[in-house]
Amino acid sequence: MKLSRSVKFALATTASLGLAVSLLAPAQAAKNGTVYTYETNPLSGFNSSVVGFNLVTNSTAGYLRNSGFGYYDNKRNWIQNTTFGTYKVVVNKATDFQVQYTVKPGRLWSDGTPITGIDLLLTHVSTSREYAKAAGLGDWDAKDVMAFNNAAYSSSTYALFNAGDPIVSPDGMSVTVRYKQKFPDWWLGGLSPNPVHAFVLMAEGKTSLQSVAANEAARDRFYAAYKAKSTSLLKEIGKIWSTGYNTPDVNAATTNPLLWVGNGGFNVVSAIKGSSVTFKANPRYNSGPAVTGDIENIVMKFIADGNPAIQALENGELSIYAGQQTVDGLAALKKIKGITSLGGEGGTYEHVDLRSGPYYSGGTPYTGLFAGNGAKATDLRRAFLLCVPRQEIVEKLITPVNPDIPVLRSVTIPTHVDPLYSSLIKSNGSAYYVGTQESLNARAISLVKKYHPDALRNPLKVNFLVPGNNPRRAAQALLLKANLAKCGFDVQNDIVVNWSPELRNSKYDATFFGWAATSTAQGSIRANWRSDGSNNYNGSLGGNALDANLDDVFSRPMTDQSKLGAFTKIERTIFGNAYTLPIYQHPAVLAYDSDLKNVKLSGLSPTTVWNYWEWKY
Repeated sequence: MKLSRSVKFALATTASLGLAVSLLAPAQAAKNGTVYTYETNPLSGFNSSVVGFNLVTNSTAGYLRNSGFGYYDNKRNWIQNTTFGTYKVVVNKATDFQVQYTVKPGRLWSDGTPITGIDLLLTHVSTSREYAKAAGLGDWDAKDVMAFNNAAYSSSTYALFNAGDPIVSPDGMSVTVRYKQKFPDWWLGGLSPNPVHAFVLMAEGKTSLQSVAANEAARDRFYAAYKAKSTSLLKEIGKIWSTGYNTPDVNAATTNPLLWVGNGGFNVVSAIKGSSVTFKANPRYNSGPAVTGDIENIVMKFIADGNPAIQALENGELSIYAGQQTVDGLAALKKIKGITSLGGEGGTYEHVDLRSGPYYSGGTPYTGLFAGNGAKATDLRRAFLLCVPRQEIVEKLITPVNPDIPVLRSVTIPTHVDPLYSSLIKSNGSAYYVGTQESLNARAISLVKKYHPDALRNPLKVNFLVPGNNPRRAAQALLLKANLAKCGFDVQNDIVVNWSPELRNSKYDATFFGWAATSTAQGSIRANWRSDGSNNYNGSLGGNALDANLDDVFSRPMTDQSKLGAFTKIERTIFGNAYTLPIYQHPAVLAYDSDLKNVKLSGLSPTTVWNYWEWKY
């Protein structure tokens, strides 16, 4: 359940160690309205807003289940979803910025219950720090355990700029939110619908769908609790919101159907851990773009390795394939008859991260090789990153797939095609990591020997978290290990299938994975690098100045020139402290059954299902 678009990067695709034959159950014959999609990263839960569940697969499932006030098309344009409702600025002052959100009458939840403005209020309950404190749901500033384990508390515009409780219109269809100021991309971080009646019923112990009348009465009880700030009921709702969706297994016999009330085009039917999720078309769907296609079922399959996935596509066991491709895989795709292939530059970028402290929320202390911002730890991090063989990785693994993708040198503008990119990299500090690999290795060895003169004979052990194992990632891990050995580092690759929760684990010194962009928001980098950012898994503490610069980008609309100056300051700190090193922007590869029409690749997540309402055979 995605409450807002406030977390702008999601963890990108990965893969597992092997492939069970059962994952490739034969697809139904005769193009019967079922689409089989492919994800390399198994789903871990259905609420991607919960701390630790910000995964592309999770958010893609949420996209199918829920509709709100807008979405991105495949040209990165934000499209207002006027089918669901509208929003408009009603007060635009320096210290008083107000937006009114209105639900269009007649919108329905999948259980037939009308959607009203009251269904927008759970965003406020679960995201406003002020409301949480007043309602006894936790004091964020006092570092309480919050009743809603929501990543948005630390990283969303709503949490930062909301001022006071929203005002509900007399007819209950409009909600006006007051913010402390106008902020960039304000339309992305507002209210989203949630079936509050379902949460109340679950909190009251119900385990089956109820009548519309009972549901509307439950919604009234929520509204009363909301206005009274009734701690007991709201805490129960928070427990369900925070834990009820954190499962990759769903079946009718054991799963409460109230959990799956939604307003998107598809409802969850079943899910098998590590294997698949099955969605069925929502017959009451009227909250999003009109359905012009004929798809009745979407089965999201999790297949570990790209090569078996390509075979599954050829066998008709997959309808759509998009993955981290090798040159051999790309050649195999082109040989399949009846398949349409598309390529380009994706919205995900690969990077290496080094831990310097514990994850801010409940993380265990980190005392490893790279701990802290002292001279020794910083120099060792710099040495490590200098020895990441980026050029070799790109030349061997990326250029054969897309020769136009260079080594990446920015984390705030992670694409070289952005007009600001070429200006930014001139002074963002990334030049420190540029040169022939021999010269970079020599500089690294010099730094390491300052503290460990014997490192080449007795190398420094580095625990490296490797996310799964597909051919490209496996090759990348080997290239990293081989070159780092030349610089005095003994990299211990730990290949983990369910890797995303391990990003917070302080036993690891380093990792690599991909950040997938979910929006074009100006302040998207904040969650990754602020000291209390929900995506700051490495515990990097860049200091008050970095936090202030991140807040500045997050909090005020900027011209391109202003953004260039702000991004330069941010990146000079990040590169200077050697917290991360970008490697490359992912090449995009999409292949699909040519009989399936209107599949369009997007550079933003969700890359393939963003226009599911148009799909048809």
